[in-house]
Amino acid sequence: MTLTGRGDLAAQVYRQFLEAILDGRLRSGERLPPTRELARQLEISRNTVAVAYDRLVADGFLVGRAGAGTFVSAEPVRSRAAPRGVVQPRALWRSLPDVVAPTAPAEYDFRVGVPDPRLFPMEAWRRLVARELRANAAAAGYGDPSGHEGLREAIARHIGISRSVRAGTGDVLITNGAQQALDLIGRVLIEPGACVAVEEPGYRPARLLFRSLGARVAGVPVDGEGIDVPAIPSTARLVYVTPSHQFPLGTPMSLARRAALLAWAERRQAVIIEDDYDSEFRFGDRPLEPLQSLDRAGRVVYVGSFSKALLPALRLGFLVAPASLAPALRAARQLTDWHGALPTQAALARFIDEGLLARHIRKATREYAARHALIADALSRDERLRVVPSAAGLHICARLAAGVSVRPAPGLAVDPLEAHCGEEPAQHGLIIGYGAIRQDAIPGGLRLLRQSLRPAKDRPVNEASATAGGAGGSRSA
Repeated sequence: MTLTGRGDLAAQVYRQFLEAILDGRLRSGERLPPTRELARQLEISRNTVAVAYDRLVADGFLVGRAGAGTFVSAEPVRSRAAPRGVVQPRALWRSLPDVVAPTAPAEYDFRVGVPDPRLFPMEAWRRLVARELRANAAAAGYGDPSGHEGLREAIARHIGISRSVRAGTGDVLITNGAQQALDLIGRVLIEPGACVAVEEPGYRPARLLFRSLGARVAGVPVDGEGIDVPAIPSTARLVYVTPSHQFPLGTPMSLARRAALLAWAERRQAVIIEDDYDSEFRFGDRPLEPLQSLDRAGRVVYVGSFSKALLPALRLGFLVAPASLAPALRAARQLTDWHGALPTQAALARFIDEGLLARHIRKATREYAARHALIADALSRDERLRVVPSAAGLHICARLAAGVSVRPAPGLAVDPLEAHCGEEPAQHGLIIGYGAIRQDAIPGGLRLLRQSLRPAKDRPVNEASATAGGAGGSRSA
């Protein structure tokens, strides 16, 4: 507390305590300093402080307790909201959708991109985090913007073995999930008004992020082999794709299409962002080589995340970029938030080095494969749905047959395909995630889902929110 001038000092004390109470800085039941002590600190008379306290008591903000002191009233005090203000963001930001707070899980939770937290080896993780906190308690300074060196080394080794990605320790940059990786790449590469090509349908948060950075985003159709390369605008200098498990359809990009995309990027002097968001969970043959490992011109930036393999709340991801981009990406990371939580990164490094990540992925893959098979089999027997074949990841896409739509179903959370479309006409279907739902709950959830299908003549006006819990497009990046 600071007093200024020689005016009504009691009023100043009163006003500053009132502000602290209304703003929530002083909470109900909190004890105020004795009048004598506060008067000594402020170098004013004790009577001046007593007058301010008496006014606050009279107004109901304080209460005196004989022999105990003066306390903030136990009656709840409503905190004041910040002024509404007249300052407005750029028009672009007013055009973007509001952020929707996460809702409580539905009884039948088929949301996309949510792994099963019950599979996560929490005890082993807690041990590793505690070990790092004890060992590095004195290391309280800033770190390398690229991230913990041990984790970068472990990731380079892990993706080299599991995905054939060509990377050394110095090629890896740790991020707070894949979304921050996309943001850093966009900051470094996108000029205002530049054209960025994305898959259609595709990952909505990436599309919105590129728009927020001033890009003109062009949706490019996706077929059974992946993105339609000839349809990519000739003006595009950045292309975002999910080749291993196309989001949201689930099909992999064919080898021929991969080669065509790399050749296109070299001709057009463009950059490809390869988002390998959930390739850990595969239920069939080994996946095709990543674009990054096929790239010989240094035009692919590889993005990965541990949000599906571990937990989204850990906010751990990474990117592997050509050496020509590395200095700019490190600078962008430093300018935005410097670096992530180093003890958590160090714990993940040990988690990988001790073989715990590989063990967890094997266990989780078996569980997710059983859920995938159960859902795929059930959906394939419903003539109102057309299942898109896939053999990886945490979701299945099913297109709606002609004349079929979905009505809201309390207790059921499932994403509509329309939520992932950026071009008209929107495509109709369902994206059914199976990471968050127990296997024994799947049959009941699918029964409710089938009951929610109805003739298209009754299609809701806002199909994107037609199913309870179907939030617009998050994949837990």
